[in-house]
Amino acid sequence: MKKNVLVLAVLVVAMLFSSEISAQKFAALDESPLDKVIFKGTKTGETAKVIYSRPQLKGRRLNKLIPEGKMWRLGANEATQITFANDVVFGDKAVKAGTYAMFAIPGKTEWTIILNKDLNVWGNYQYKEGQDVARIQAKVSSSMAPIEAFSITFDKDMNLYLGWGYTVVKVNIKG
Repeated sequence: MKKNVLVLAVLVVAMLFSSEISAQKFAALDESPLDKVIFKGTKTGETAKVIYSRPQLKGRRLNKLIPEGKMWRLGANEATQITFANDVVFGDKAVKAGTYAMFAIPGKTEWTIILNKDLNVWGNYQYKEGQDVARIQAKVSSSMAPIEAFSITFDKDMNLYLGWGYTVVKVNIKG
């Protein structure tokens, strides 16, 4: 009899937990998944990290998604963030070590890339120009093949590249 009660108790507990688990709702996959890219220098130990969301073209035209001359959050969802472990020269501006939000104003041959002190902002809706740390001009070039998902990467010299569609933007950074 004790054995039957123990088995019954185990079954009841298992059923309680299994219904709890199956009742849990998980969010669907994000349309613009979160990503990060890290630069680790070999000479002086300089490092940088970018955290951003990756919107997709999905057959749309880039100039419709990010029109020239209009402020863009440089990704999707929350504003893109860049962290420098050491002081750097961002374009031609000296920037202290720290974490900054990144924004862009796309142009035909150059993009304005902006570092801003306001963090954890959704898009560029709360953007305040008075919080800018640096505004630089970055050259636009073309990719040989289309880049479906907005992408950010570093090269071996710490330069930052932004790519989407056939557009590639190079941001010079020196550690």
